[in-house]
Amino acid sequence: MLRWLWLALAAWGAVHPMYWFMTYLSQNGWDFGAMIDAWYVNASTTGLVWDLTIAAIALTLWILSEVAVRRNWVALICIPAIFCIGVSCGLPLYLYVRSRPAR
Repeated sequence: MLRWLWLALAAWGAVHPMYWFMTYLSQNGWDFGAMIDAWYVNASTTGLVWDLTIAAIALTLWILSEVAVRRNWVALICIPAIFCIGVSCGLPLYLYVRSRPAR
């Protein structure tokens, strides 16, 4: 049951933030540079960007270290999810992949 909750959270973590990114881009033009600049408009958003960046790096290192030990190569698909979609998708996706029953 918990395994499916991880997958549901990964889907939510992909769809919900993407809705806001698409809303911003459709209202302000499809300039990704301007969207990235908007992430640094004040100390609050800059802090959030750095918080998520550090979390993404830590999660990536955790995935790489566990893949080296467990040889669970499928877990590597979570790294692009982290950096292309976000930690809100990549972390629960990794927990879903990692919670696969042992064979």
